Amino acid sequence: MSEHVILVENIADWKPHYPKLPVVEARAYLAGAAELNKSGVHVVNLCRSQRYLSEGYYCSLLAEARRHRVIPSVRTLQDLSRKSIYSLDTADLDKRVQKIFRKRRQDLTTTAFELDIFFGQCAVAEMQDFARQLFETFPAPMLRVEFRLAGQWRIASIKSLVFRSLDAVQEESFFAALDQHLARRWRKRRAPSTFRYDLAILQNPEEVLPPSDARALQKFIRAAREQGVNAELVERRDYARLAEYDALFIRETTQIDHYTYRFAKKADSEGMVVIDDPDSILKCTNKVYLAELLGNHKVGTPRTVIVSRDNVKALDAQLAYPIVLKIPDGSFSRGVFKAENPRELKDIATRLFKESDLILAQEFVYTEFDWRVGVLNREPLFVCQYFMSKKHWQIVNHGAKGRPAEGGFKAWAVEDAPAEVVKTALKAANLIGDGFYGVDVKETERGVMVIEVNDNPNLEAGVEDAVLKDELYRRLVGEFVRRLDARHGRRDAPPGG
Repeated sequence: MSEHVILVENIADWKPHYPKLPVVEARAYLAGAAELNKSGVHVVNLCRSQRYLSEGYYCSLLAEARRHRVIPSVRTLQDLSRKSIYSLDTADLDKRVQKIFRKRRQDLTTTAFELDIFFGQCAVAEMQDFARQLFETFPAPMLRVEFRLAGQWRIASIKSLVFRSLDAVQEESFFAALDQHLARRWRKRRAPSTFRYDLAILQNPEEVLPPSDARALQKFIRAAREQGVNAELVERRDYARLAEYDALFIRETTQIDHYTYRFAKKADSEGMVVIDDPDSILKCTNKVYLAELLGNHKVGTPRTVIVSRDNVKALDAQLAYPIVLKIPDGSFSRGVFKAENPRELKDIATRLFKESDLILAQEFVYTEFDWRVGVLNREPLFVCQYFMSKKHWQIVNHGAKGRPAEGGFKAWAVEDAPAEVVKTALKAANLIGDGFYGVDVKETERGVMVIEVNDNPNLEAGVEDAVLKDELYRRLVGEFVRRLDARHGRRDAPPGG
């Protein structure tokens, strides 16, 4: 039998000119037809009604019980049942909507707009990223989204379309999207195994400067299996199946307005152990917050000024040139600029204020290298020196031709690194939480200074693991196991903070 099954309430709903696909009536499916009694089948539920306790609802419910991969899932049906429920997940979608509609402002003469989305595909090119993101949040075959202008454009409603009511144009879009959807490689749900836990490692194979390279990811997987944990690499497209796992380890550069943050939030809401947790991402990705936090707790930093449009003109009276300007949510040398004079300051600030109402200005403190202290659960894990990129003032030169140019490195045993560097890094990281952080520190004539605290720190094979080697990966996996054991009330949980 085919690995795909289309469910309809009445076989007549599948018209003669439709594609030749395996179509099953809901009643036959609910009765448990013999040819359907195997796991791993991908079920597309197109029943007319999918309200609570309807035939369509029970089809999705029993599909999950039979270990079939069904769209929409019962969770999605529940999420879409009331706006009071799905509005909790649409806040970041509303922000994307506002950006899109601001660009199309002159083309719009209405205060309402509807968009049909089929398996994450839509007919409006500018809305395609939004459609894909909505599908990742609410995986359903057919959705109609209504947008309304009330001060700002927002999502007014999200509803499922009825398959048999599609017109000719909608049918064409539906079947084109269905064809793409069925062409995807659907992985079967994992069979029961001897592993204690399942760990999802979120990564993006296309990322230019990922936090962990392919070799490091394989080392994580091996270390996990040594400790009875089944670790699997997942990507953005696996959002809908995240709840199949017990824990999530994010190995892709995190941002707030990004699916990495949505993964963290979803994992946290599912009761999973997650590193990086949503709070750590929120705190670490905003340099304005970090500056205020570190300053209030007397942690040494370069002289720092939080800049708005109101005080930018007085900035050069507070800091000497060159002045470093930072966008709040930049990462690993991205979004960081150096102004050598008032003209450059004005140009850079004007550009950055288009992205954020507040930016960060710091005195320029040059050193040949930065210390990076990796901290896990309030304890130092590794120490590394990152040297500045050749003929550049940063560790990574994003302006280099071709691939960004990086400086060299030197790994240190924690006990051999300068004690004040490690102590200061721990103090800064512990202000954020008990997760996994990378603290960037400079040694200067005025003492040790924290540059920033990073969630999602780099761990590359042969770099940060040069001292501990495979033990580094074992310790990280061990922290997941410790937290999972604690949540499951296991008495054999190893000690930890």
